Amino acid sequence: MLRDDINNAVKEAMKAKDERKLSTLRMVNSTIKNADIEARGQGKPPLSDADLLSLLQKMIKQRQESVDLYDKGGRAELAAQEREEIAVISAYLPQQMSEDEVKAAIAATIAETGAAGIKDMGKVIAALKAAYAGQMDFGKASGLVKAALTA
Repeated sequence: MLRDDINNAVKEAMKAKDERKLSTLRMVNSTIKNADIEARGQGKPPLSDADLLSLLQKMIKQRQESVDLYDKGGRAELAAQEREEIAVISAYLPQQMSEDEVKAAIAATIAETGAAGIKDMGKVIAALKAAYAGQMDFGKASGLVKAALTA
């Protein structure tokens, strides 16, 4: 499980005295625990690996936005710190699909679900999320699905 991998990496980072990796992994664990508590409060089970992948992608996206802001503000040291955190978190995501692979997956999913128009976009996105969790940026994929369904 992904949780076990992260916990083992925390121990390894402690032994190696890798402060950046250790602090980043502790932050990831904290975010996961908070999400589990929130889910429990709503009567849901703890997060699955697919949910965790989504959570990790969200964390990376937040850090990428921070990098952009730091770069614009001339704070190179803070931008570098965020990039290091992105690298640590990215190690726990599956290999990202190329744009061509994403387009092929979208075309296949549209054919599979029988989507005929823009009203079927939700069905296509749901099928993509189920099949390719953590492997593609669904923000970008959403635009591609919309373009494919309106064409």
